[in-house]
Amino acid sequence: MKVLIAGCGYVGSALARLLRESGHDVWALSRTPGGQPDGVRAFAADLTEPASLKNLPPGLDAVVYAASADGFSEDAYSAAYVTGPRHLLAALEEQGQKPGRVVFTSSTGVYGQGGGEWVDESSAAEAEHFSGAVLRRGEEVFLGGPFPAVIARLGGIYGPGRTRLIDRVRSGEATCAEGGASYTNRIHRHDAAGAIAHLLALEEPRDVYLVVDRDPAERCEVLRWIAARLGVEPPETVAADGTRRAQRSNKRVSSERLVASGYEHRYPTFREGYGEMIEAMEGAGG
Repeated sequence: MKVLIAGCGYVGSALARLLRESGHDVWALSRTPGGQPDGVRAFAADLTEPASLKNLPPGLDAVVYAASADGFSEDAYSAAYVTGPRHLLAALEEQGQKPGRVVFTSSTGVYGQGGGEWVDESSAAEAEHFSGAVLRRGEEVFLGGPFPAVIARLGGIYGPGRTRLIDRVRSGEATCAEGGASYTNRIHRHDAAGAIAHLLALEEPRDVYLVVDRDPAERCEVLRWIAARLGVEPPETVAADGTRRAQRSNKRVSSERLVASGYEHRYPTFREGYGEMIEAMEGAGG
C-alpha cells in the first residue's frame, strides 16, 4: 500500500514508522522535510498553499491527514483543519488520484459534554469552543469529500517525551480540585498510531471511531497513582477554579467501537503507559 501522511509530527511519525515496518510505501508531507523515520520519503508542501500540492506522489492508495495547527487560535485551527483539507482533497482529485481511504485525525474535543457522562460515536458532537467546532467542520470536509473517509477522534495524546504530567506530580505542582469527579480521556502515542494503521486496513470501516484507551479515569486518580508510583506525596487538594476548560473536559469517552472492530490496545489504561514512561525515566536517571 502506498500511503501519504500529511503532517508527520508526534503521531504521524510513529504511524509512518509502523507502516514502513509492515512493508508499506510511505510518504511524509511537511513544509520542512527532514527527521522522518528511515525509509519514509519526504514531500515538501504547505497545505495552505495549493500551488505547493502539485505533483503529489502518484498512485496513492491511502491518505492520512494528521497535520496540526500552528497555534491555539480560530484562524490557526481553520487553516490547519478546514483550509488544508480542502486544498489537499482538491489536489488529489485534480491529479486523478483515487485513494481508497482517507483518515482524518480529529479530537474528542468535538464533544461539548461536561457532566461526566459517557459519549460514543452516536453522541452529539456540538462543542461550543472554537477548537472543537472547527474540527467538526474539518470532519465534514472529509466526510463530504470525493474519497471514502474515516474520522479518528483522538483523546489526549501522551507517551515518550511527553513527561509534563509526571514532572508536575514529582515537583508537587499538580493539584486535585475539590468537588465532583473530573474525567479525562487519553491515548498513548503507540496506540494512536496503531489504531490509525488498523483503520487503514479495515475492510468495511464505519465513518467515525473514538481513539481512546479503555479507562476514562478520573483526573485525581491518575495524579495519585503517578505520585504513588514515584514515591512522592500525593497532590494537594485545592478549591476548584471552575474554568470552562475543566468543565469541557469532564466526559467519559468510549472506545467500544474501535475494540469491536478488532483493535487491541498495547496500553489499555494510563497505568501501563505512565508506568512504562516512569520506568524509562528512572532507568535514565530522570
